[in-house]
Amino acid sequence: MQLHSLSPRTKNIKNAPVGRGGKRGKTSGRGGKGQTARAGHKIRPEVRDLVKKFPKRRGYGKNRARTVKTNRISASAVNLAALESAYKAGETVSPASLLAKGLVRRTKGRPPVVKILGAGEVTKALVVKGCAISARARAAVLAKGGTIHG
Repeated sequence: MQLHSLSPRTKNIKNAPVGRGGKRGKTSGRGGKGQTARAGHKIRPEVRDLVKKFPKRRGYGKNRARTVKTNRISASAVNLAALESAYKAGETVSPASLLAKGLVRRTKGRPPVVKILGAGEVTKALVVKGCAISARARAAVLAKGGTIHG
């Protein structure tokens, strides 16, 4: 090992200088004029309390449903073709059994919400429990003598 072969573990990243021409000229990312454009500006507490009283809808972005409901768990999709190869006739298809067979992963430490989709064919009678199921998959499972619970 020699001095010229050493390199730092972390890169020496400095904040880009603003307000000196180049990409961030003119207002330098500070917007228009006035109190908020000045260095060391603070909003007085009484003004801050006024801002809090504005309608709650402000600041959510374009699609409020996507930005606010962050704790939604989206369903894991499993196709009929995957069930055909992983299960024997008469076996029960449930979120826990799908997890045990490695067809789905845990979400936030618990078995996932599962939806069975109709891609592929099924040739054996399966018992489906605790899974959402599409119309095509439902017809295919029932046509082969399978049953669907909840």
